[in-house]
Parts: sequence; structure tokens; C-alpha cells
Amino acid sequence: MVIPVYNSEASLPELCRRLTEVLSAVGTSYEMIFVNDCSRDCSWEVISQLAVAVPGVRGINLMRNYGQHNALLCGIRAARGELMVTMDDDLQHQPEEIPRLLARLHEGYDVIYATPEREQHGLWRAIASRITRLALRSAAGARVARNVSAFRVFRTELRDAFAGYHAPFVSIDVLLTWATSRFGAVKVPFKPRLSGTSSYTFGKLVRHALDMMTGFSTAPLQLASLIGFGCTLLGVAVLVYVVGLYFLEGSIPGFPFLASIIAIFSGAQLFALGVIGEYLARMHFRTMNRPAYAIRSTAEGENSKTQSQE
Repeated sequence: MVIPVYNSEASLPELCRRLTEVLSAVGTSYEMIFVNDCSRDCSWEVISQLAVAVPGVRGINLMRNYGQHNALLCGIRAARGELMVTMDDDLQHQPEEIPRLLARLHEGYDVIYATPEREQHGLWRAIASRITRLALRSAAGARVARNVSAFRVFRTELRDAFAGYHAPFVSIDVLLTWATSRFGAVKVPFKPRLSGTSSYTFGKLVRHALDMMTGFSTAPLQLASLIGFGCTLLGVAVLVYVVGLYFLEGSIPGFPFLASIIAIFSGAQLFALGVIGEYLARMHFRTMNRPAYAIRSTAEGENSKTQSQE
């Protein structure tokens, strides 16, 4: 189990209790890795206490807030099991559904997503989620984007495909597509949050979508090329129109027409430059070797070591 944690001190004990019950029934060897993404509450203190008191619990405390996917990447690389389950820390994802995901995985898949039976987001969150899925579709394919969820199970060996990935912009779902094309999904109920509110705002989701499009896909560059090609065709049409009008009427339209054409072409050029600049910025960050995460401390009790090695 790899669970990114952010401001969830109230839900962690209950989540740990339910996970312990489910995992004990599923198999004899398991571990629960809680990755604290620099929470502002006492989440790390709760994780440290659970690591000492509960067999199988490990804690990782990051230096600062890197984001959910970066925290997941940290936990995925630290995991020691053959199978891996990721889920949120707010109990919207029900631990009791894990056996269904594992059973589906053993049907010949490498990744299984738990997709919600019914979306429970507000209007703006739903719009942002749709934008994110469109971005993921351009980076990972329509089949993956349709079922993507933070509640997933996959084979740990898949992480070998992105072992050398160290860029600061992370999308676990895209990285998994580097390793396999055998994706499946199971419809499960999602529950309301136990406490608090989601840290994913409309702006953050849109930013994440832009990160996926420019970090893992060439779709924006292709779009810029299409816009440039379209503007070229428009320019040729305007040229034919102006020349034809000159020969027929001996006059050329005035300033409003000319200003409109200049605005169209200038906008297309600035859009293309903006897209290219975004890609150059990402190349710049990668040449700086900026890490995806940095670990401040870890927590692991003797019981956790014993449980994970059974």
C-alpha cells in the first residue's frame, strides 16, 4: 500500500485500522507506506505513532510539498512487495474493495483502476477533471484516460520502466503506460470524505493537465503546427481575395480589414511561441536535475520490519 498524505490526521487511524483488517485477510505479507507530503497539521506525528504501534506501517516525510504524484513516486520506489495498491488518504476509496481489484489483476492485467460508480464532484471540479482526462488522453491514450483513478493496483515490476525518471513533473498514470498496455478497470463506490476538503482546486487540476500535456505529449506542438498551417491557408485566401478585388474594382479594403488579418497572424505566432517556450522551460528544469522529491525523515517500527519480511 502506498498512500500520499496531506492534512489527514483525522482519517489516518481509521484508514490504517481498516487496511489492516483487509490486508490481513488477503495475504500474510504486506506493508503500508504513508508518504507525508509536508502536511500542515499533525499528520506526520500520527504516521510516526502508527509505524511504532501497527505492524506493517512505514512512514516517509518529504522535505516540502511536492504534489500527490511526486509523493506516490517516492512511495512506489520505496515499496518492497510484488503488488502495489495506491489510494487516497481521506477514505473516499474503500479499503474493502482491494480484494476485487486484486482478483481482476490476476485475470491477466498489469494495472487495474477502481473507477467510481458515480462522480461526486461539483461543477468546477467536474470541468477541471474533464480537462485533466483530455490531457491524459493526449499523453497516455483514450483507453487509459477513460478509467484513470488514484485508486489503482499494479505489479511492482512496472516501476523498472521509469526507474531512470527524475524530472520534477510526474504523472504516475503516464509512467505506467511506459511499461504496459494491459489496463483494466473495476466499478466501485466512492464515499464522501471523512473530514476536511480536497486540496485539488480548479486551478491546480488545470495546471496538472497542462503539465501532462507539455511534459509527456507533443500534442500542443502539433496543435500549434495545425494553427500555423490554418493561418497560412487563411493568408493565401486573403491574398487571392485582395488581388482579385484589386483587378475587379481597382481598390483594396482599408485599415479594419488589414488590422484583423494582422491580429490573426500575430495571435497564431504568439500562441506557437508560448507552446515552444513551455517545452523549453521543461528542458531547462530537466537540465538543472531538479529532483521529483526529497526525503526529510522516515518512520518504521520493529513490527513493521518483521511484517514486511514475512
